[in-house]
Amino acid sequence: MSERIIPVLTSERVLLSLPNEEAAGRVIDYFVRNKSHHAFTSPARPKDFYEETYWRRRLADNQREFRDDVSMRLFLFHRDDPDGPAIGDCGLTQFVRGPLQACFLGYGLDFALEGRGFMSEALRVLLPFAFDELGFHRVMAGYLPTNERSGRLLRRLGFAVEGYARDYLYLNGEWRDHVLTALTNPNPKPPPKP
Repeated sequence: MSERIIPVLTSERVLLSLPNEEAAGRVIDYFVRNKSHHAFTSPARPKDFYEETYWRRRLADNQREFRDDVSMRLFLFHRDDPDGPAIGDCGLTQFVRGPLQACFLGYGLDFALEGRGFMSEALRVLLPFAFDELGFHRVMAGYLPTNERSGRLLRRLGFAVEGYARDYLYLNGEWRDHVLTALTNPNPKPPPKP
């Protein structure tokens, strides 16, 4: 595989990037600000999750994983303040190639910006990139049945409900059910030949 260039995606108000280690403090601030807000929908965090050494390593790993065709873990920033605070995160993970050509979508937004269209705007840039540039056929996303805001967002983006998974993810100390959704490439093409 040829060397992948780390992308920067932009919309009217949002910049999505795979920042380098220098952004560790801004990423930590985002997670600290939203610790209680995201607690119910997030998996257990490593004990050093809020430390700079963890995030310097994680951000370098994020770039390596993108180059290795494993994941694309982005952070959101205000487009007019790319060196300012992180305002969200969204990622494509668990890349599966071959005949499936699929990945999983996850996302989170600063609680102060919810309901203003920032995540919808970001995902409307990310999803075409997933299909057109990364070559995926299918992007899958799950959400807690009680997370109606996330369900509405996915429906607006065209995701179709494909099922209901009991005890799907261990979050906030319990196995939690999820609604399973997926979006397929509107311009499908066969996977690359091996």
